[in-house]
Amino acid sequence: MDSTRKQRILIVDDDSAVQVSLALLLKQSGYEALCADGPQPALALIQQQPVDLVLQDMNFSLRTSGEEGLQLLAELRAAQPALPVLLMTAWGSIALAVRGMQAGAANFFTKPWDNTQLAELIRTTLEAATPAAPAASGSAARQALDAQFDFGGIVGEHPRLLKVLTTIGQVANTRAPVLILGESGCGKELIADAIHRNSQRASQPIVKINMGAITPTLFESEMFGHVRGAFTDARSDRKGHIASANGGTLFLDEIGELNRADQVKLLRVLQDQTYQPVGASRSEKADVRVVSATNRELAELVAGGEFREDLFYRLNLITIRLPPLRERRSDIPLLARHILGEVAASYGLPSATIAPQALEWLSAQPWPGNIRQLKQTLERTLLLVGRSELRQADFVAAEQHEHGGALGAQRLGVDGMTLEQVERHMIAHALEQHHGNISRVAKALGLSRTALYRRLERHGLGGAPDGEAPP
Repeated sequence: MDSTRKQRILIVDDDSAVQVSLALLLKQSGYEALCADGPQPALALIQQQPVDLVLQDMNFSLRTSGEEGLQLLAELRAAQPALPVLLMTAWGSIALAVRGMQAGAANFFTKPWDNTQLAELIRTTLEAATPAAPAASGSAARQALDAQFDFGGIVGEHPRLLKVLTTIGQVANTRAPVLILGESGCGKELIADAIHRNSQRASQPIVKINMGAITPTLFESEMFGHVRGAFTDARSDRKGHIASANGGTLFLDEIGELNRADQVKLLRVLQDQTYQPVGASRSEKADVRVVSATNRELAELVAGGEFREDLFYRLNLITIRLPPLRERRSDIPLLARHILGEVAASYGLPSATIAPQALEWLSAQPWPGNIRQLKQTLERTLLLVGRSELRQADFVAAEQHEHGGALGAQRLGVDGMTLEQVERHMIAHALEQHHGNISRVAKALGLSRTALYRRLERHGLGGAPDGEAPP
C-alpha cells in the first residue's frame, strides 16, 4: 500500500443513514471512506481505485434472504481474494453472518454497533491483512513461514493450514483477543501455544483452563483466587488462574461451555482488566492476553441466548477457523509419520515406518476425531503389532482387537465406500452406540448439535429423540 495515502474503506449499504454514520466513524478514526448503495456500484468502485477493507451489508432493497449479500461476498473475493470483508447484519440474521464467515469474510458486526468496538475490529482486521504472497508450493510456503515464526509441533502444508499459520504470524504480537474455532481433536491448543510462543509475552506463562471442567461454585476461586478465611477451607491465600497468567496469556479452552452467570464475571475482567480475589477488600490488576477456543459455533449460541453478546465481542476480535483433518487430507501422511516417530520415541521403541498403501488407506478414512483419533490409531497399532513397517492389515487388525472382532472392521474398514457413505455409516454407528442421545453423538463426532442435525436430515437418519428438539 502507498504509505502516503490514508487506508481506504468501502461501505456497502442501501441505507444512507448507515453510510453517513459509518463514514463519520471512519473519518474520526483516520480512514478514508467510500460509499456504495448496492453490489454493482461496489464492484465497480474496487475496480476503479485501491480499497483496503469492505464493510458490507447482507441485505439490499426489499430482499432479506441475505443471498444478495453472500453473492456480493463471493464476487468481491473472486475479484480481489486478499481484500478483507466485514459483514453487517442484525441479530435476527446471525446464522447468515456465520455462513458469510465460512465463505471467507474476515468477521462480522451487528447493527446497531458499538463505535469503540467496531473501530478496534476495523483496526485489527486491517493489521492482519497483508498483500498476497507470491504463489509457492505448499512445502516452500511452509518453509518461508517457519523461517519467520516458531510453529514447532504444528505439522502440515495444506493451503488452509498455511492460511491459519499466516494469521497467527500477523496477530501474535498484538494484544488482540483471539477465538479459535474447530472440531474436537484438530489441534486448537497447539494453535494457542503458537500464538503465545510468537508473541512478546513468550517469556511469561501461558495458563490453560478447561472452562467446561470448572464448576460454577468454584469459578471465582479458581479464576480469581481467594484470601485466607474467605470460606471454610480457605486456610491460606491462593492465587487464581488470572494472577498466574499476569504478563502472559490466558487460554480459555471450551469457552462455549461457560454458563451465563460466570460469563458475566469473566466479562468484567476483560472489560476492566481487573479482578477481585474471593474475600479480598480490593481489586487487583490483570495484564493478560486472552486466547479462547471452542468446538461450538459461538455466534449461534449468542443468537440462541446461551452466550452473552458483549462477551462474544470481547473474545472474537480475531477469529481463527481450524480445518478438520478430513479437509486437509494431503497432510495425513506428514502427520502420520511425525506422530509415529513421537510415539516410538516416547515408548523407547525402534523407529517405524508406514507402508505406502497403508498411508493411502489412512488418508481415505473419515477421522471424525481428527488428529487425536489418528494419533490413538497409530499408537495402538504400533504397540499391538510391533513391526518396523506398519501395513494396512495391521491397522485393521489393531482396530478389531480394540473393539472386538467384526465391530472394529466395521468402524474403520470402509474400503469401497464413498465419503458420503462413510459419514452416514459413522453417524449411524454413533447414534446406536449412544442410544440416540444427540448431545453425546455430537460430542463423539466433534460436531455442534446444529451441524449434526443438518447431517441427520441429509442422510435421512430420522429426527431427534423426545426432549431433544432440533435448534
